[in-house]
Amino acid sequence: MTKILVIEDEESVRENILDLLEAEDFEAISAPNGKVGVDLALEESPDLILCDLMMPEINGFAVLSLLREKFNTSSVPFIFLTARSAKADFRQGMELGADDYLTKPFTRGELLSAISTRLERQAAIIKNPASHADVKAYPREMRVIESTLRRTIEQGNFHEFQMYYQPIVDIKTGKMISVESLIRWWSTKLGLVSPAELIPLAESTGLIVPLSDWILETVCKQTRIWLDNGLEAVPGCVNISAAQCMQPLFVEKVANCLSKNNLEPKYLELEFSETTIMQDVNKIIDILQELKSLGVKITMDDFGTGNSSLIYLKRIPLNTIKVDNYFIYNLHQDGQKLAITKALIQMGQNLNLKVVAEGVETVSELKILRDLRCHAMQGFLFSQPLQSADFEQMLISKQTLNI
Repeated sequence: MTKILVIEDEESVRENILDLLEAEDFEAISAPNGKVGVDLALEESPDLILCDLMMPEINGFAVLSLLREKFNTSSVPFIFLTARSAKADFRQGMELGADDYLTKPFTRGELLSAISTRLERQAAIIKNPASHADVKAYPREMRVIESTLRRTIEQGNFHEFQMYYQPIVDIKTGKMISVESLIRWWSTKLGLVSPAELIPLAESTGLIVPLSDWILETVCKQTRIWLDNGLEAVPGCVNISAAQCMQPLFVEKVANCLSKNNLEPKYLELEFSETTIMQDVNKIIDILQELKSLGVKITMDDFGTGNSSLIYLKRIPLNTIKVDNYFIYNLHQDGQKLAITKALIQMGQNLNLKVVAEGVETVSELKILRDLRCHAMQGFLFSQPLQSADFEQMLISKQTLNI
């Protein structure tokens, strides 16, 4: 029987995961904190570890680092469970040797899919063993994933990628006001590759530039199709990486993409993470000014998780800020998160910016955001990310948030 160790400091979350695993005939053991988790991992030799990221004293990064140093746990599949979604966290986890990264709250299907994928890959490694040093050198066969990604892009096999769409809803009216586009990679060789692997890997290798160009073109083309079909399409939000933004002809590329698809700029929103903007803030501000002059809307993603200075914040030509889902998760039970979220929303309002709360999953969270006069929300409470055909049905039915 497959043994899975769950390291999670929130008792209710831990118990729910244990119940789910036991119902699927896994042998599940658990630890309430990182210290106990490390001890159990060394004693029990689990086949897979699920570990919360944000824990007191010893957090998930420290747990992973300690276990990767030990011979008998150096290659055990390790999946982070977290409410944070900042790209810097994905990257740090990958560098330490994490195998996947699930953002709370996740569905039963997402958890079981992640577990199944990691166990299958581990079985393949055992069946075709490399030396122990090789396994430690690149856990999760990252070089294989990288070479497969590079070959897929260089050969133009973009049919392996799919765009998913998650709507953003006006909290007051309940109407959809925009939609974030999210990429998924269904590799013919590797199967489904987690976005937590795909995006940081693409960024670290420079492959994010051609991949992001394809995303931009695909989203603009799809929006044009919806408009031509007589639907009330909403602006498509596209995430932009630092490498893509710093390309010499990036602004021209955006303008050409709009022109090629006969698309008004109001139907495109470009999202930049707080960390991306602050990498070379003065140069990025100039680029954002040019983009805004086209009529494109600019959003700062993961707001509150980076290191942006309030001095620069006033200069950045933003239309929207997105409050990271770390602050929204269990908002009604955490006074500190509530205080921070309230301050972030008020700051956005004072700067005349639209404020979007990410990762809204419960009615309680929505009620608080409504009381704080947050403008919009995004999350499973309204919709999970959908394939284009499913999102099109939402546009046809003019689905609204009725809570």
